[in-house]
Amino acid sequence: MAGVLAGQVAVVTGAGRGIGRGIALRFAAEGAAVGLTARTESQLEKTLAEIEAAGGRGIVAEGDARNRADVERIVRAIEAKFGGTTILVNNAGTAGPYGPVGVVDPDAWWEAQKLHILAPMLFMTAVVPGMIARHAGRIIMISSPRSYRLTANLSAYSLGKAAQNKLAELVANEGQPHGVKAFSLDPGSIMTEMADQTMASPDAQRWVPEMVQRLYELKATQDSDHGIDWCTERCVGLASGRYDLLSGRYIDRTDDPDQMLGRIKQEASIPGGTTQR
Repeated sequence: MAGVLAGQVAVVTGAGRGIGRGIALRFAAEGAAVGLTARTESQLEKTLAEIEAAGGRGIVAEGDARNRADVERIVRAIEAKFGGTTILVNNAGTAGPYGPVGVVDPDAWWEAQKLHILAPMLFMTAVVPGMIARHAGRIIMISSPRSYRLTANLSAYSLGKAAQNKLAELVANEGQPHGVKAFSLDPGSIMTEMADQTMASPDAQRWVPEMVQRLYELKATQDSDHGIDWCTERCVGLASGRYDLLSGRYIDRTDDPDQMLGRIKQEASIPGGTTQR
């Protein structure tokens, strides 16, 4: 398929549903070959069927993003079929566990960090050497407003997303001499299956009732496809190379990447100007 991502090979985690599914479908529509990964193979197969029905290319590689052997197997399978990974989208995540420090189960809390922090690290460990060798690669972290909002009783999710933002910044800095770019993209609150699970969770209802109420309000008024469409459009722009000068940046729904790009170029043209954050 022709498109702005023609010739690219993308790995999308959490690709069986929600935002990850939307990104995978859009990348395939723009010509990328897409490696779909998550723990639920049946959901991945449905996403792949949609991609192939539209004339796109993809492969299902089920596995646990927190397990190094699984991640290495996943990346090998995708690259054996399509070639070296040029785009990685770290999207897999979990909203819980909920509760204040001192009450929330530390083991469940740590499992959440494995998905938010260890999993992206494992996938980057698997694909970044190849990106460096080819002097080309783009990594997108799917972030959240909770990465900077102080939300009581949501430390597992909030800290995990904040750490992802910093990890993207660090990888962008290290990758700069090697043509590897990294970004954090915050799509805002979108009504996905994860949001439905949060609303239905007794722990969420107990510990983050205001957030649950806000989700109910959004569900009554928000078109989820619109939110996902915005996110996938931004992901395509970042993956295409159009916004490479924004590598290392955090981008949310209030940001205009073209205006951000213009400011960086203007700063670079001023004697003594800087493009550093």
